[in-house]
Amino acid sequence: MTDLIRLEGIAVHFPVRGGLADLVRRRPAAVVRAVDGIDLTVGPGEVVGLVGESGSGKTTTGRVVVKLTRPTAGRLLLDGADVTKVWGGDALRAYRRRIQLIFQDPYETLNPKQTVHDFVAEPMVVNRTVPSAVERERIVLEAIHSAGLRPAADFAFRYPHELSGGQRQRVVIAGALVLDPDLVVADEPVSMLDVSIRTEILQLMLELRRARGLAYLFITHDLSLAWVLADRIAVMYLGRIVEVGPAPAVIGDPRNPYTRALVSVSPSPEPPAPGVRARREILAGETPDAAHVPPGCRFHPRCPLAFDRCRTDEPPLFDVGAGHASACWLAEGGRPLPAATRLAGS
Repeated sequence: MTDLIRLEGIAVHFPVRGGLADLVRRRPAAVVRAVDGIDLTVGPGEVVGLVGESGSGKTTTGRVVVKLTRPTAGRLLLDGADVTKVWGGDALRAYRRRIQLIFQDPYETLNPKQTVHDFVAEPMVVNRTVPSAVERERIVLEAIHSAGLRPAADFAFRYPHELSGGQRQRVVIAGALVLDPDLVVADEPVSMLDVSIRTEILQLMLELRRARGLAYLFITHDLSLAWVLADRIAVMYLGRIVEVGPAPAVIGDPRNPYTRALVSVSPSPEPPAPGVRARREILAGETPDAAHVPPGCRFHPRCPLAFDRCRTDEPPLFDVGAGHASACWLAEGGRPLPAATRLAGS
């Protein structure tokens, strides 16, 4: 089966403006390696969770997929066809009809001067998909209804200030649905909502997946959310994917120390045994500066298991079986990680 979306060696580097001293001394321009050569696939109807700390490159990866950011290197394929250089005209409109985006902040996404109806109808007008005003009206009301705003006619001519936060995010989802896409890139879609509203929005997204066969690239810093929603999880760190595999395998048997640390501090529905305290691996410090990537394994300054090779050589993704891969020298040959002898930062 052909992957719906495939990223091959995608890199996004942003130049850093130097000072007068750099110009006089003719120093080479520095770059921020926001994404630094990643491979990732999303199949039809699949939910892939992309997780990691702030600054790991998750959002930039999502922007490449929806063609809001040009990659510095690599290829982007849709149904096996190379669409890397599609950047305008009818070809870009056709691409964006199939790939839609849900932004993190519904307050910033919605135009306060637009009604719900106008916001949801705008993608059809811009992409020239439905010339008939009567048919547009039907599709708009159907999308609003599918997003859980019912009856749709009661919400269609309200303005954003008349809606709650959860209702605003439903409007954003309706705007993404109106073109009947194959893939939705959801960038932290519930991070700004109350916990009770989050559950409703996540249930809605899963219902839409079942009803429409939608695929999702679900971007989040919350590993527990990815655990619940995703079929596969890809863990990013400093612009690279350091572990990828089926969600139960990544959560239940992490093969990268970074993933294991994230899992150890994530909420779990299974409490430890009576009298046993849950072990936490607290990472020291922040993600290193993406303009000055350390040599060797990128995680080694924070890794409790790092050894000499980690400081000089960067590991590739090693296959550890059943579609599970980890970028860690200790996982080479499919070996399990040893127990941590100390906590990072202890």
